[in-house]
Amino acid sequence: SIYFDNISWYGTGHVAPSMRDPRKVYRRMFGTQENQAFREITGLVLEDARSLNRRLGRADREKFAEYFDGIRTIEEQMDKLDLIKNEIGKASVKEPDNSQLPRGQYIRLMGDLMVAALHVGLTNVATLMIGPERWDTPMRYESLFDKPMSHHQMSHNQNKFMKELLQVDRFHMEQFVYLVQKMDGIREADGTTLLDNTIFTYGSGLGDGATHQYTDLPIVVAGSGGGRLKTGQHLHCSDGTALANLWLTHAQAMGIRLDRYADSTGPVQQLLT
Repeated sequence: SIYFDNISWYGTGHVAPSMRDPRKVYRRMFGTQENQAFREITGLVLEDARSLNRRLGRADREKFAEYFDGIRTIEEQMDKLDLIKNEIGKASVKEPDNSQLPRGQYIRLMGDLMVAALHVGLTNVATLMIGPERWDTPMRYESLFDKPMSHHQMSHNQNKFMKELLQVDRFHMEQFVYLVQKMDGIREADGTTLLDNTIFTYGSGLGDGATHQYTDLPIVVAGSGGGRLKTGQHLHCSDGTALANLWLTHAQAMGIRLDRYADSTGPVQQLLT
């Protein structure tokens, strides 16, 4: 179902389809018809980059190097994914889909691509969906379990798998922390960080996986959106507060003149500066 597999929409009934292959995302971001024959985007523009670099000041040179280092790191990670696929081919077995790759490696790689797109201004808005809303496929959580596990199935058997569920929750939070720290390490021209100027929201559409109840949703908001949001606080919203109130708050913090969004009843005033 498109409603289980996507969280971004252009409008009612018009989905912005999700992309799950890191290489396709990379090519969508950085590829052109002219450079598809080349292996690395950095190699294609290296001469021009060197020429430009000589004319930049020290701070701009550091920024320039930081950008290219980030792209190179992503390319190296993609090379590792290619090696995995090549080894699978040698064993004469079918190439697994992305769900069979180590989850942390996959999430961080997709997250790196998202951060790179924000960093260089390819987009100002991005969503990263860890998995479809209904996903029974067992996944390989590196360092957690000795075999692939289904998060969905565990969530419906909480009494039996509570320890494992807590491990998976912590695992996902660690991936979020990785991306938050990465964004906090990217300096902008005015001395602030990418995180300072971003609203990075992590959450779930369900408060309880077993009963499918959608109240008491745990939501983490990182970054202040350029100083428009208050950070460093824990808020407990009153019963019945619509999640749309948070999205309305985000929209207003981004300068969008909007009084209502979906079933919102107003912004979360405690978040606004």
